[in-house]
Amino acid sequence: VCDIWYRSQNLNLRDRRMRNLEITDIVADEDRERIRKGLVEYNLSQLEDKSPKELGIYYKVEGEIKAGLIGETHGNWLEIDYLWVSEKLRNRGIGSSLLAAAEKEALRRNCKYCFLNTFGFQAPKFYTKYGYHEIFVLENLPLTGTRHYYVKNLV
Repeated sequence: VCDIWYRSQNLNLRDRRMRNLEITDIVADEDRERIRKGLVEYNLSQLEDKSPKELGIYYKVEGEIKAGLIGETHGNWLEIDYLWVSEKLRNRGIGSSLLAAAEKEALRRNCKYCFLNTFGFQAPKFYTKYGYHEIFVLENLPLTGTRHYYVKNLV
């Protein structure tokens, strides 16, 4: 497969630049972290706000996390990476409480907007119910599904 791609790009496998490439199906944690760290360092050097702050909100029962939200605030934006509620606790308002708490904390941190995404089988209706506006849909993911991207004005 790799050789076919090189030929389709009119690249010579003996080209010195190509000899330095390594392609793998297994990404080591330290390699992932090196790439992430390099990108974050560059991005922060270009941005006027250099203080992203993690956000974690957890719903615990007897000390065990049963639901939670993970995200980050940075400048004007709250970005929600994960919102999860264990199956036994769904449809009890816990997800709504997590989302409301994240938005409240984002406002306290002077954020004006929120960004998040969800698969079509997860919670598109949930987010639109709370005022999120779909900005685009990634179709055929991974083969026949969809991923929906949303924003919301918090102020």
